[in-house]
Amino acid sequence: MKDEYDFTNAEQGKFYRPLEELDIPIYLDREVKDFFIKKMRNKSDQYSLGEVVNSLLKKDIEISNKLTN
Repeated sequence: MKDEYDFTNAEQGKFYRPLEELDIPIYLDREVKDFFIKKMRNKSDQYSLGEVVNSLLKKDIEISNKLTN
């Protein structure tokens, strides 16, 4: 490391991104992923794995909200 660094033209917060704007990877267990891929292959409609999982999670949130209210 250098003894000193020149920050004369530095821009504070240049690479800052709020957490809600970050798309973080979500890793599924192999058996969960395999289950959904098999189900998706049997359907004529084309959905991505992300669409299917997001749909199920949204439904789960809806059910959870109904049970707690």
